[in-house]
Amino acid sequence: MRQADVTRNTSETKIQITINLDGTGKAELATGVPFLDHMLDQIARHGMIDLKVVANGDTHIDDHHTVEDVGITLGQAFAKAVGAKAGITRYGHSYVPLDETLSRVVIDFSGRPGLEFNVPFTRARVGDFDVDLSIEFFRGFVNHAGVTLHIDNLRGINAHHQIETVFKAFGRALRMALEIDPRASGVVPSTKGSL
Repeated sequence: MRQADVTRNTSETKIQITINLDGTGKAELATGVPFLDHMLDQIARHGMIDLKVVANGDTHIDDHHTVEDVGITLGQAFAKAVGAKAGITRYGHSYVPLDETLSRVVIDFSGRPGLEFNVPFTRARVGDFDVDLSIEFFRGFVNHAGVTLHIDNLRGINAHHQIETVFKAFGRALRMALEIDPRASGVVPSTKGSL
């Protein structure tokens, strides 16, 4: 089974993440940042990934360290769970609409971290959540999962919808990329022989 349990402890945050890439979309989330919990639930549900996240961070300062470190730890968990990547589809993409908003996410489990994040947010906050923290989450994930990730919000007026479509599309792109390809059982999807 493709599972991982990763703990990250720093002077700013204490985070434990458990994932099952072959799950049913169940999520147990307690990050101390309610909007982040809502977004992580999108990843689990639309990625069909079982996800448990417990985080204790210095949210009395702000949410930055918690959001970033959850991204880092989640990236580490994915890297551990996917292993040598034999048999996976490798590439995934998804377009997700929500009312007036449309976002596209494309991912490659390449082993090379790279992020292109193009989301022209229409306001600075969604409730108490600073929208700039979304890029910090994805940067942390990319750098520690070793993936190339392109995120584009193609249109949107409501910032909540912008972020939510990005996280939903991310979950669906993950699901596609991590599916086992029945025509390439046990084969690493690269002409180099490793990723």
